[in-house]
Amino acid sequence: MPLTAVEARNAAPGAKDYKLPDEKGLYLLIRPNGTKAWRHKYRFAGKEKLASYGLFPEVGLKEARDRRDAARAVLRLGKDPMAEAERERQAAVAAAGAKFRAVAEAWHEAEKPRWSPRHAMVVMNALERDVFKALGNRPVAEIEPSDVLQVLRKIEGRGAIETAKRVRGYISEVFQRAKAEHLIKTNPAADVGDALRPTPKGSKQPALTKVDDLRKLLDRVDRSTSNPVTKLANRLLALTVVRVGVLRTSVWPEYLGIDWEEPTAAAPGAEWHIPAERMKLEVEEKGDEAFDHRVPLVPQAVATVRALRVLTGRSQYLFPNTRTTREPMTDSAISSLYLELGYRGKHVPHGWRAAFSTIMNEWAAKHGRDHDRLVVDLMLAHRPKGMSSSEFAYNRALFSDRRRELAQVWADLITRDMGDPMDLLKGQAR
Repeated sequence: MPLTAVEARNAAPGAKDYKLPDEKGLYLLIRPNGTKAWRHKYRFAGKEKLASYGLFPEVGLKEARDRRDAARAVLRLGKDPMAEAERERQAAVAAAGAKFRAVAEAWHEAEKPRWSPRHAMVVMNALERDVFKALGNRPVAEIEPSDVLQVLRKIEGRGAIETAKRVRGYISEVFQRAKAEHLIKTNPAADVGDALRPTPKGSKQPALTKVDDLRKLLDRVDRSTSNPVTKLANRLLALTVVRVGVLRTSVWPEYLGIDWEEPTAAAPGAEWHIPAERMKLEVEEKGDEAFDHRVPLVPQAVATVRALRVLTGRSQYLFPNTRTTREPMTDSAISSLYLELGYRGKHVPHGWRAAFSTIMNEWAAKHGRDHDRLVVDLMLAHRPKGMSSSEFAYNRALFSDRRRELAQVWADLITRDMGDPMDLLKGQAR
């Protein structure tokens, strides 16, 4: 029978130690001096072990059972609960002394080899100017999302909307490093992006709109010293012209119609099926499957995701974070690369959407395809002005074949003379 709180409270000391058993290895040890201590007996790696959960009544029966159940959950993961508890204790001690500035400087030093000297200076100057005064001397484990947001609000207050977004990216990467080092459990900067002010309407993000310039950008990224996952992310972004936030958080089950076992098999109907809840939609539309966005994957895009499969196929995400596969790539990964390559004020990741719209609308006009202007908007998941929700969903289905045809035209334009994406994997473990 399970132990009751009344039995634990009424247990009197005896001449020697004795046990009051509960369940699943938990028991209350009664000592001659009246001390009542919780113990949990379990086996790990074939050996019997004993965990201590404190004294009764300071630790009640329910709390002792909760700690026992938590330990059993750790065991199911193939880990020793006592070893994990000690690791967490040591991590907490380390976190208490790990100041944000120290972690940020370590992150900056680790990233410098893949940055240009100028970009490294820009990042550190931003941290010095906008972040360290408020957060630098605080332990990373004590910083809350509200603290991060307060720092970013000050940047927004001087009208620097885009700077606030970039600085949030830097802060998030610092916390991601702290998380990987077990100094914190959650990234307090991860969810504050939605609370930032949007880029004012009418302000255009820089974008290259000449095919030759776009080809040159793709080539420069491919020849850069960046890691292959970022290079492939850049290719897929250019080919699909989705928003970068949708790209970096994409997961393998969204990619349909591709035979992963046969790398040379044709995939004429391949598509990327993006659920409505991940799209930039009105709240009431996010739960409606009619607003799922289906991106046709032409052969160049299929080749890109097949190359990715070699590198990240075991991860949930196509583009996992460089420090932990449980998190997606940071939202500054591609934009930082563009800055390093000298594209500040010339092109940003979101600029691929403007480039596609400009070039493909010009192409439609040149070829007498006025109806393709609507298709271009549908491919960008833009609802034309005056079109109802039901008509929008209907037209996307109606023009699915034409969307694939235009996706092929676009891919052929920007990827001419580009190498096989598998070439970007050279030197990588397969």
